[in-house]
Amino acid sequence: MPLKTSFSKGGGIAKKHEVFLKAMTEVLFCAPNCGVEIWAGDKFMQKGKIVILNGTRCSGKTTTAKALQERLDDPYFLLDFDRFITMSPEKYFTDGTVDNRKTVNKSLSIMHHAIKAASNMGINTIVEYIFLNIDTLLEECVGLLHEYPVLFVRVTCPLEELRRREKERGGYIGYCESQISCLTPQDTYDIKIDTSREDCVDKIIELLNYPEKFSAFKTLWSQQIQ
Repeated sequence: MPLKTSFSKGGGIAKKHEVFLKAMTEVLFCAPNCGVEIWAGDKFMQKGKIVILNGTRCSGKTTTAKALQERLDDPYFLLDFDRFITMSPEKYFTDGTVDNRKTVNKSLSIMHHAIKAASNMGINTIVEYIFLNIDTLLEECVGLLHEYPVLFVRVTCPLEELRRREKERGGYIGYCESQISCLTPQDTYDIKIDTSREDCVDKIIELLNYPEKFSAFKTLWSQQIQ
C-alpha cells in the first residue's frame, strides 16, 4: 500500500515547515521505492505522465510536442533534448572526443532527473529526445524511470519527407538520415507514429488514457537486468 503523507493542520509555522520538507524529500527521493502519494488539498497526488518522443532530427518531434500541448486538457510541460545539451560549456562542443561527449552527456543526466522529479510532483511532461547507440543514456533513463508512467513514442516520417525537411531547415545534408541506423532502440516502443500522417497526434492522445498499457520502459528494463 502506498505511503500517504499529509500536511499537519496545527503545531505552528515551524512544525508545518518541518512536515513540508519531509513530504518533499519523500516525493523527490523515496517515491520510486515506496509509492509515496502526497496529500494536496482534497486528493492524493499521482505521478505525472511522461511522454518521451524519440526520433532523428527533422522527424517531427517538436511539431508533435506542440500539438500535444495544445490539444491535451491537462497541462504538459516540454523538456527539450537540445536545450539541456546547450547548458554545457561551449568549449566541450569543439570535437567529439569521449571525454567531451561524457561532459555534454551530464546535461542529459540532469534532464533525466528533472523528468523524474516532475513526475513525483504530479507534473506531466513531454520530452523530445534522440537516443543513440553510441552511449548509455537510454540505459540510464530506463533505470530511473521504468517504474513511472512513461509512454515511449518512436517518431518517424518517410525518408523522402525527412530529406525534404532537412533541406528546408538547412545545415549538413544527410545528417538526419545518418541517425536512423544509430537510433536506439529500434523496435521497443509503446507506439510508433508517422508525422506525415494527420492522425499521429490522435494516436498518442488515445493511448494516454490507458497508462496501464505503457510497457516499453518496463520491457527495456527487463532486458537490461538480464
